[in-house]
Amino acid sequence: MFGISFSELLLVGLVALVVLGPERLPGAARTAGLWVGRLKRSFNAIKQEVEREIGADEIRRQLHNEHILSMEQEARRILNPQSVIPDPANTPGSPSAEATPVPPAATPEAAPAAATPTEPTQPPRAP
Repeated sequence: MFGISFSELLLVGLVALVVLGPERLPGAARTAGLWVGRLKRSFNAIKQEVEREIGADEIRRQLHNEHILSMEQEARRILNPQSVIPDPANTPGSPSAEATPVPPAATPEAAPAAATPTEPTQPPRAP
C-alpha cells in the first residue's frame, strides 16, 4: 500500500528493538497499533460523513430540479391555455377516447404585458 517492502519493515523493527529495548518494544508496538486503529476509524468516520453529505446534496439538487420542472410545466400550461389535455376518464381504445380541448381561462389580449418577458430569464441558482 505504501510501497514498503519486507526488508524495509525488518530494518525498522531492528532499529526499534535497538532503540527501545526488548522490554519496551511489545508495549510500544501495542500502543502504535492502537493509534493506527484510531486513525483508521477516524478517517472512515470522516469519509462516511462526507459521503452522506454528498448524498444529501444530491437529493437536494434533485428536489430543486423537480420543483423547477413543475414550475416550468405550470407556466407553460398557463401561457398556452389552448393546448389539448387528454381526458383521464376516457380509456384508450374507447370511442370517446379523443383528447378534449381545455377552455381558455383568459384571452391572450387580456394578459398583462409583463407576463411575456422580452429578455430570456436565467434559472435560479441552487442553494
